[in-house]
Amino acid sequence: MNNFWSDFKAFISQGNILDLAIGVIIGGAFGKIVTSFVNDILMPLIGLLLGGVDFTSRFVALNGQDYPSLAAAQEAGASVLTYGTFIQTVIDFLIIALVLFVVLKQMTKFQSRFKKEEEATTKTCPFCKSDIDINATRCPHCTSQLEGVEA
Repeated sequence: MNNFWSDFKAFISQGNILDLAIGVIIGGAFGKIVTSFVNDILMPLIGLLLGGVDFTSRFVALNGQDYPSLAAAQEAGASVLTYGTFIQTVIDFLIIALVLFVVLKQMTKFQSRFKKEEEATTKTCPFCKSDIDINATRCPHCTSQLEGVEA
């Protein structure tokens, strides 16, 4: 049992696990910000542009009856499709996906800008095709002279 806890402690203290935990926490907070932005700012503006439509109250009662509001339909126990809420959730997803795309694209661009090319330490002998030291003047495998020969 003692070995289990020491293995678990080693697993938890790895950098990747901590990075993942931090990412999940920040991602959850970012998701709340995006949801608030969509629900409290974006959707009211879209609703205003569409003639005062409140998307959170948009629904279809599956029993075919008309109800004055979503609350009334739910109070009556009717099954409803709340497509307005679904539209808001899709917009949440699209905004989060767009932000992640932009952030990852910028990170990739940033990393490639500062990534150094590793200098080669070996070359291929043009005669026997063995890997040899880049400074070699004679192949240690086939003993061919390499000076003046293109590799």
